[in-house]
Order: sequence, then structure tokens, then C-alpha cells
Amino acid sequence: QVELVESGGGSVQAGGSLRLSCAASGYPYSTNCLGWFRQAPGKEREGVASILTREGTTYYAHSMKGRFTISQDKAANTVYLQMDSLKPEDTAMYYCAADPRGARQRICTVVDDSDFGFWGPGTQVTVSS
Repeated sequence: QVELVESGGGSVQAGGSLRLSCAASGYPYSTNCLGWFRQAPGKEREGVASILTREGTTYYAHSMKGRFTISQDKAANTVYLQMDSLKPEDTAMYYCAADPRGARQRICTVVDDSDFGFWGPGTQVTVSS
């Protein structure tokens, strides 16, 4: 069982930055695959980025490259999503998710959200123009 709790969301003006945090517990942090997803109202959930916690290997969805950076603090069992140059279209609920099975296979992408069996409650990000 993996428990995930996101924080760091809020309201920001376009061009601003936010850093989201995801605290993970209940499963060995060092052997996990943690990802960030987002879902805007009326839209499907989309992957943002993921990280294999043991190696620190990262993956970004193509449209998310450049403005989003995923990182981790192993000592704190926490993964971060740094979001820069935010745009109104980044407004969404952002979720942290875990795929420990994928981690055992060294596969950790956000191509398919059904790979992730554990989800946090989400944190809202609102970007105003």
C-alpha cells in the first residue's frame, strides 16, 4: 500500500511559478515509480512527468518538457514538480501517483495512467491571465 499526499497548489498569475510536493509513505520509497498527472475541468487526465526513485531517472510527457521539472528528496520520501512560466491552460487538479510494479521492471512513464495503482487526493493549481 502506498499513501500519497500532495501539497503546494494555489493560485498564481500567468508567468509565475509553483512547486508541488508529494509525500510518499507505506512502501519503500527507494524502489518506486512516482508520477505527476493533471486533469482540467472537462478534459481527460494527462501525464506530466515521472521519476524512478532508485535511479533518479526521469520521464516527461512531450508537451510538458521545458517548463516542468520533476525531482526528489529521498531522505524526505518526497517528489517535487517545479512548474515555471505557468499559463492559464496549466490550470488543473494535479495528482501524484505511484506504480511500484513498474518500478520493479524499471519502467516508469506517464503514458498510461492505468499503470499507476495508487493516487493522492490532488492539489489544485489555478493560473490567471
